Amino acid sequence: MTVAEALTLARSLGVDALDAKLLLARLLGQDRGWLITHDDAPVDESALRPLLERRAAGEPFAYIVGEQEFHGLLLKVTPATLIPRADTETLVDWALELLVPGTRVVDLGTGSGAIALALKHRKPTVEVHAVDLSEAALAVAQANAARLGLCVTFHAGSWLAPLARQRFSMIVSNPPYIAAEDPHLDSLGHEPISALTPGGNGLSDLQTIVQAAPDHLEPGGWLLLEHGHDQADAVATLLRQRGFSTLSLRRDLGGNPRASGGRWL
Repeated sequence: MTVAEALTLARSLGVDALDAKLLLARLLGQDRGWLITHDDAPVDESALRPLLERRAAGEPFAYIVGEQEFHGLLLKVTPATLIPRADTETLVDWALELLVPGTRVVDLGTGSGAIALALKHRKPTVEVHAVDLSEAALAVAQANAARLGLCVTFHAGSWLAPLARQRFSMIVSNPPYIAAEDPHLDSLGHEPISALTPGGNGLSDLQTIVQAAPDHLEPGGWLLLEHGHDQADAVATLLRQRGFSTLSLRRDLGGNPRASGGRWL
């Protein structure tokens, strides 16, 4: 099979042209531009076809290639972790604006380690901790940290439970927040359901974190939370009722309300 025939096969399977070219280029150890001038180059169909069939079946590109770029870092991802999204960079950028060198921050529900590692990469003097309930996800995050040479302390457990008597200048989290009846869940079937939705209206994990956070924040510390585009008012209410002040909101790349936070005084 040649490159041209491989792309024809991809079209017949219903694979997006860009995805097909990216998979083919990766398989051949080349870039997409190389494919244009080498359409007669040989391709191992037995190696390519399973990749195309996985993509045609809806498996996310990141899982097929085993990695995803996030905030300038190339992270390994597996089906045990949520695939980091560009919208979550909104939360990271906000945290970077507020973090002071030499302070402590914890990322709750770290998954692949995306948020924690991005913060450590950009703020090397900040002491970064990360928590996840999933041992499989923690293994991925720890491997990412080791490969990138970033020192992050990882904890196994539910939200703030493994951090008894520890306090931080900032708590950040992108917890499960999709409502159980949200139709978007149907298109996310390859990702771990526990990282996507807590069930019900999607607010229970956000509420749990808001309630527990003050016991782990230093005076003046910040709690920053990612949430759904339609949950900003509800999260602000949770923060206000718990006693947080200086409430603020950040919007994602599409202009949707994506992260809310408050300060514990």
